[in-house]
Amino acid sequence: MGRALVTGASSGIGAATALLLARRGFELGLGYRGDADGAKRVATAVEAEGRRAVTFQLDHTEPEAAAAAVDHAAERLGGLDAFVNNAGINHRAAFLDETLADWRHMLAVDLTGPFACAQAAARRMAAQGGGGRIVNVSSVHDEIPIWGGSSYCAAKGGLTMLTKVMALELAQHGITVNAVSPGETATPMNGVPAGTDAADLRRPSIPVGRPGRAREVAALIAYLLEPDAAYLTGQSLTIDGGLTLMSAIPNQKDGGGSQ
Repeated sequence: MGRALVTGASSGIGAATALLLARRGFELGLGYRGDADGAKRVATAVEAEGRRAVTFQLDHTEPEAAAAAVDHAAERLGGLDAFVNNAGINHRAAFLDETLADWRHMLAVDLTGPFACAQAAARRMAAQGGGGRIVNVSSVHDEIPIWGGSSYCAAKGGLTMLTKVMALELAQHGITVNAVSPGETATPMNGVPAGTDAADLRRPSIPVGRPGRAREVAALIAYLLEPDAAYLTGQSLTIDGGLTLMSAIPNQKDGGGSQ
């Protein structure tokens, strides 16, 4: 039985990942920032699968405290085998209009906080021995620009490159590190009400014609935690319904989308 922490686990991709991991035998630590009720609902669903669930609060704008929260949650679980670095925010502003305050906030939440949390998780894994798995949830916009995405793209691009450095340095400890880069996903963070089926949302700019489902992204994350994925590290795996095949789309003001 494995022990996994998932940040941003109160809804969307994080919640879907936690539920899938519970079904695959993991005990779960569920990180949330403000939605305590959502985290409790996910914890109840995890426990319904016969697995232990603990919730913990963290705020990436306070990276030292967030890292400490990750470490404490791992201690409550009795150790840590997998860490899904999922929490983040979305933001759009034209480059000429972007403010330094918003720029700093975006990098704090989508890059500095995830760095601190991943470092805390990796330190615990290295100290306990036996290896581990880390998955950073990035975005197709870690490489593909989008209108109004100067701070978002910079943060996600940094997270994906951080993934590669982590993989290089942590391999000696038996820890694999990969990134999952979703395209538009039907989640509350993207303004889609919970319970909405992505098939009901028409997206002509995406080859498959719709946004992704949170559970589809969760399935890819879960694969990276499987024993048979042990030889895969330092990679960024895109799951976007073919969006990145459409080279003109990310440059349109209303095109693209992200996790």
